[in-house]
Parts: sequence; structure tokens; C-alpha cells
Amino acid sequence: MPSTRRPAPDSAAPASADPASADPAALHLTRFLPYRLSVLANTVSHTVAKLYDKRFGITIPEWRIIAVLGGGETLSAGEIAQRTAMDKVQVSRAISRMLDSALILRESGDTDRRKALLTLTPKALAIYAEIVPMALAYESDLTDALPEEERALLDRLLNRLQARADQLAAPAARAAAPAGAALEAAED
Repeated sequence: MPSTRRPAPDSAAPASADPASADPAALHLTRFLPYRLSVLANTVSHTVAKLYDKRFGITIPEWRIIAVLGGGETLSAGEIAQRTAMDKVQVSRAISRMLDSALILRESGDTDRRKALLTLTPKALAIYAEIVPMALAYESDLTDALPEEERALLDRLLNRLQARADQLAAPAARAAAPAGAALEAAED
């Protein structure tokens, strides 16, 4: 079996050389945009989570469900998973905990009794009303690092990156879908 070890670094290279300039084809994780966005998102999520975990005893997935239903919407678990970009298992576990904690109500749909629709209870709406100002204050503190024109630019850039990520994800989603789903989509 061939060796997969990398050759030892050239000892003649200066220690202060920028690793990114040494091999442009190499992956330098700390400069890799998906990694950087993930680290930033996790740092922000966990910082805000500390605010509501101590006070309300809810998790990040539970807060995301409260946030998405906080506008008075009634959604299925699948719709919540889509809007929050959480996987269905994570959403299902959070919903179970929230049902046990009386934070959400589950009702069967009018047209499709198999589809359970979820709404917030008054208890969850009260939590939402308390967390939103804290979350918005944190967002303001975070974005204070940028002048107003850079905040607007960041918003536009994030929208463009999200749109492009959605475009790139679409072929992968179609390829992963079962054959019957592709046939149904073609008939629509």
C-alpha cells in the first residue's frame, strides 16, 4: 500500500512564511470561508444561547423553533427544519422536549391529518417576548464593529452568498432525492 504521509517541510523555508502562499492548492482551514462562517455562527449562537439557557432553560434548537413560530405562524416539523436549517432529527428532539415543557401545541392539519402543525403556547410567547430584545441588543453590539455602510454591504453580500449556496445545493438535493420525488417534481 502506498504511503500517504506528507513529505517533511523544507527546512530552508523561512519560519515566518505565510502558509497560504507556500501552496495555493492546499486547504488552510482558518482562511476557508465555509469554516470561518461556521465558527462565527457557532460563536454567536453559543454566546446568545448562554443568555436564554440560564434564564429559561432552553436549548439552541428550542430557541430557533420559538423564534420561527414567534411571529404567530403555525408550521409542521418539516417546515421548521427547512426554515431553521436544522436536521429533522434535531427538530424532532427539540419538539418532544418543548411538548413536555408545554412550550408548543401540536394539532393535526385540516387538510392532511397526518401532518402535525405546531404553535407556541402563551408560556413560549412570553419567553419569545423576553429573548427578542436581548437577541437584538446582542446583534447591535456585534455589528457595532462595522460602520453603517459596511453593515449594509455585509447584508447584501450575505444575501448573495446565500442565493449562490442555494443554487449550488439544488443539484445535490435533486440527486439525493428518491426517484419518485424526481418524477413528482417533473410533473409539477
